[in-house]
Order: sequence, then C-alpha cells, then structure tokens
Amino acid sequence: QVHLLESGGGSVQAGGSLRLSCEASGVIDSRNYMGWFRQGPGKEREGVAAIYSRSGRTFYADSVTGRFTISQDNANNTLYLHINSLKPEDTAMYYCAATGSAIYSWRCLLPQYYNYWGQGTQVTVSS
Repeated sequence: QVHLLESGGGSVQAGGSLRLSCEASGVIDSRNYMGWFRQGPGKEREGVAAIYSRSGRTFYADSVTGRFTISQDNANNTLYLHINSLKPEDTAMYYCAATGSAIYSWRCLLPQYYNYWGQGTQVTVSS
C-alpha cells in the first residue's frame, strides 16, 4: 500500500514562489510515474507535472512549462514541485499521485491512470 502526504502549500502573492513536497511511504515501483495534479474551484482535476521514477524524465503541461519544476529525492522518498512566478490562475488544491503500474508516457498527465493519491495541499495566489 502506498501512502502520499503533501505539504508546502499556502497563500502567496502573484509572482511569488512555493515548493510543494510529497512524502511517499510503501513500495513504489521504479517503473511507475509520480505526478502533481491540481483542481481549481469549479474545474476538473488536471495534471501539471509528472516524472518517470526510473529515469527521472519529466513531463509538463503547456500551461506551466518554464514555471514549474518536478523533482524527486529517491533517498528520502520525496517528490517536489517547485513553482515560480505564481499567477492567480494557479490557485488550486494540489495533489501528489503515483501510478500502480507501468503506463504509456503520453498518459502520464492524465489523472485516471493514477492509483494512489494524497489528500492535497492548498495553494492560493492573490493578485
């Protein structure tokens, strides 16, 4: 069983930065993907960044490319999301997730392919 616990959210002004963390416990296969997703008010959950655990290859949604960076610390089983140049439209609950099996890379930003989810951490950006 995999457990994921996010932290690092908060209220910031536009242009600011945050680092979100996700502590993972349980067995995560290196063939799996880990990702960050967000869900804003009245919006569907969307993938913003993912990383293939074995190689460290990263994937980003077009809307966050250049501002978000996903990284992993395998020694401490921790996933990070560095967010720069925050915008009000980044306001959302941010979730960490892990797949339960290998998936095609083109699916790695789609939430329906992830089996394990954390409880989320809220990010609020004011203008």
